[in-house]
Amino acid sequence: MATHGKKQDNRSPADWWLFVLGFVLFAAVGFWATPAILYAEKPQPFQFSHKLHMEQVGEGCQSCHAFREDGSYTGIPSLEKCKECHGEEPMGETPEEKVFSKDYVAKNKPIPWQVYSKQPPCVFFSHAAHVANAGLECASCHGDHGDTEKLRTYEYNRLTGYSRDIWGWSLIPLDGPPKRMKMDDCAKCHRDNGVRDACFVCHK
Repeated sequence: MATHGKKQDNRSPADWWLFVLGFVLFAAVGFWATPAILYAEKPQPFQFSHKLHMEQVGEGCQSCHAFREDGSYTGIPSLEKCKECHGEEPMGETPEEKVFSKDYVAKNKPIPWQVYSKQPPCVFFSHAAHVANAGLECASCHGDHGDTEKLRTYEYNRLTGYSRDIWGWSLIPLDGPPKRMKMDDCAKCHRDNGVRDACFVCHK
């Protein structure tokens, strides 16, 4: 006599194990493939040693990344800033120095650096408030960038166009600065230090 409304489950334990194995394999492939699909690389104009420059200048990061008299931040040094030390003749024998002198200094051509920490236009960030007023070290947000001898690969999100350093290099976003620079990281730092974290503080 047939029973209605009931279905017999004829799947064996082996079927369930195959399902679990397939799910794990597809998840692993997706986890591995997502960065390759989502992110692309852009080359920097030439290699640059922060370590060498830190050793040869007297004021650390602010020798090149300086504050103006009105407190605003200069950001990436302009070519004019570089020319305060560099001329059309290379100061060293490295291929990078020759490219810099020949293709940029001699031609008075701005250097099109790819900026790892560039935030969206809606974000306002005051370096003066954090460095000059709060006394934060550059490494708090930028890590050991000042000790590096080479620029690491610049990667950007194909959908948003922003640097991978903003979202972070891990697909599981558990790390804070300097491994990523998301809004929740900024908000947490403000809360931990008793600083106002209202929306309009960072979004103008």
